[in-house]
Amino acid sequence: MKIINEDLASLKKLVQTKTQQLTDLKVEATVRNIITDVIQNGDAALRKYEENFDGVTLDQIKLSPSVIDEAYAKLDPKVKDALLLAKRNITSFHEKERATGFMDAEQPGVLRGQKLLPLKRVGLYVPGGTAAYPSTLLMSALPAKIAGVNEVVMVTPPQKDGINPAVLAAAKIAGVDAIYQVGGAQAIAALAYGTESVPAVDKIIGPGNVFVATAKKQVFGQVAIDMVAGPSEIGIIADDSADPRQLAADLLSQAEHDRRARPILITDSLKLAQAVSANVTSQLEVLPRTAIATAAVNEKGFIAVVQRVEDMFELMNTVAPEHLEIQLREPTQYLNLIRNAGSVFLGKYASEPLGDYVAGPNHILPTSGTARFSSPLGVYDFVKRTSFIQYTKAALAKEAPAITTLARVEGLEGHARAIESRFDTYYD
Repeated sequence: MKIINEDLASLKKLVQTKTQQLTDLKVEATVRNIITDVIQNGDAALRKYEENFDGVTLDQIKLSPSVIDEAYAKLDPKVKDALLLAKRNITSFHEKERATGFMDAEQPGVLRGQKLLPLKRVGLYVPGGTAAYPSTLLMSALPAKIAGVNEVVMVTPPQKDGINPAVLAAAKIAGVDAIYQVGGAQAIAALAYGTESVPAVDKIIGPGNVFVATAKKQVFGQVAIDMVAGPSEIGIIADDSADPRQLAADLLSQAEHDRRARPILITDSLKLAQAVSANVTSQLEVLPRTAIATAAVNEKGFIAVVQRVEDMFELMNTVAPEHLEIQLREPTQYLNLIRNAGSVFLGKYASEPLGDYVAGPNHILPTSGTARFSSPLGVYDFVKRTSFIQYTKAALAKEAPAITTLARVEGLEGHARAIESRFDTYYD
């Protein structure tokens, strides 16, 4: 793993270059055509694409509940127990995110407030095949249920040997209401616009490949989306108190996700940097997904050596990583230096996979530097806010001059007259 020992300004420039995501115009055009086809031809288009892309001929797009029940019944008890543990911890964490509206009657004659309403129907996209992640299903479905979403439906690509039983069991554990055997850009189009079998939803949640991400971007506005997810990222800030073997393992835990994943270590110790680099090389030799992880390490990964702790955090805030580990002496004392990160892991025993599976905080996180302005998925993503106001005549009279003045400054005479119509100053 390459070690870079340059000035802070040069390192920041390097980080920004590696964060840039380029638009693939060919993918954009392909996805646009698929979406149009699904809008026009509904289920027939879905069946066509599933046969073309996944080699599966669908008799029924909606999966029978009996298939889900059977998968749950036959699931390995250890896997089931792990999913149930994850559910308990995810639920206990996200229940604390519940918010209520408010009502303000402090001013005489004025009532103001805000009410929170759950979305009616949400669609979850769950990747298939080797990228089947039951943990991600729990992370997306459970906050929706806690928020009070009326109906949570799921789409996932059909498989020749059947959908991953752990995914089906996770759907049952999380209380998913229906599962549809469709994947790719066509699944996103179906969720956004609806077909004969798949109901249109209010919001689409979940990761996918470049076609899924592009489709989510294109249907945004017709429906809400969680984010346009990029490759996985891990940033680690460490000093010479950290174990280089553990740091290397944590970097590779994300590098194995995707050839475009970003594993980054920032340290003030050249000796540690050299030890971590050597450990990455040796651990890659025995990692099952070595080809993927090696590509990520070589193309997107690096170890930066800086002079001060403050420089480590300044550079990492420029990275704005999806996952951030702080492996320093007394790591909690540096929380105030973090400005941009999706999820933070403090100390040597808070390895990133802890957050992926059972700790409870959501693992659907902003990527590609979007932690500068985005947050992890949570209960708040499944509610909408509606405000309300009520004024008495006396209260309105007190503020009417300001309203009519501003309306006329903006050239909106009708606005001013709407207020004046409540009083004797109204002119026909």
